[in-house]
Amino acid sequence: MKILLTTDTWTPTINGVVTSTVALRTELQARGHEVRVLTLAGSSRTYTEDGVTYLGSLDAGLIYPGARLRAPALNGALHDLAAWSPDVVHSQCEFSTFAPARQLAKTAGAPLLHTYHTVYEDYTHYFSPSRRMGRCLAQLFTRSICAACDAVIAPTPKIQWLLTGYGVRCPVEVIPTGLDLDHFAAQPDPALRAALDLPSDEPVLLYLGRLAKEKNIAELIGALPQIDRGVLLIVGDGPERPGLEAQAQALGVAHRVRFAGMAAPAEVPRYYALADAFVSASTSEAQGLTYIEALAAGLPLLCRDDPCVRTLVTPGQDGWVYRTGAELMALANALPWGPAAAPLRQKARQAAAPYARQAFGAAVEALYRRTILDKTAAPRAARPKGVLLW
Repeated sequence: MKILLTTDTWTPTINGVVTSTVALRTELQARGHEVRVLTLAGSSRTYTEDGVTYLGSLDAGLIYPGARLRAPALNGALHDLAAWSPDVVHSQCEFSTFAPARQLAKTAGAPLLHTYHTVYEDYTHYFSPSRRMGRCLAQLFTRSICAACDAVIAPTPKIQWLLTGYGVRCPVEVIPTGLDLDHFAAQPDPALRAALDLPSDEPVLLYLGRLAKEKNIAELIGALPQIDRGVLLIVGDGPERPGLEAQAQALGVAHRVRFAGMAAPAEVPRYYALADAFVSASTSEAQGLTYIEALAAGLPLLCRDDPCVRTLVTPGQDGWVYRTGAELMALANALPWGPAAAPLRQKARQAAAPYARQAFGAAVEALYRRTILDKTAAPRAARPKGVLLW
């Protein structure tokens, strides 16, 4: 099959959408498919490189940190993709690259699939002064996007339930994102431990991800005064970092928090290898790919209760979920670490096994084939000559 993946973000950007899309492309190529990517460039220049078409874009950081919007007058690059005539178009983002994805699918007579990666109602603080109004806008926007699709992929049952509640009518199939699990099997690096000034006789609680309001990292720092021992290692960066650093100072726990900054994807397993548990207070995850990465690295999870966490954690075996700050503190104080944590680590690796990249690719490929069969039941519309598509 000729498969076009569209996404507003691509490497070297680090986020869940990029991780999922890269993993999908890699596995589809391994399965013998020709896969191209349509994404946004980090500048106004449009170009194609290694099967990836980068559309010139404009900075939109005022809307959302790091966001970019597609620039106009890009018909040439998009006509080249239309001439390639993909068998499937699979969108990963709802904004700048969705309209070209929809039109390319229509032009080729190909099915349009979409993966719903982001729970927009948890991001209302970026675009609406009212959470209620923001949630209504998120519902309307989501229904509009999904109405244009032949099928939607939900990474977890949580997202499937959400879309059903929004009134989405197109078929929604749950397919968890899969990862290269072997990538996270790293050994602890004493040099990195020393560089981060991590004590050898204290447990290390790791948070890895973007430092943003919806991730609720302040809850983790706020619990530290009541956690008897341990260091909170925060890997990542984002707009909330100055406030989190100030919070740690105000609570008198700055000496127990390490802000490591951004880590390149190749370096991420080294940080997991230093930790004794992975912690998160977020309830805004669609799937929580860092949770799966942590399990693959042998880290038990200690995370705030959320539907996507419940599908991953067997409490007491490969991690715990908490519902209140008091529960977080109690569980952190009882956390096994060192040799006593070996059974937990083994169970954690076992819990990650169903999320291998190979199973992900096979499930998505099967959905493509079913959707193509459904689409070809209707006659393919001829593409008019000389018509401007965008």
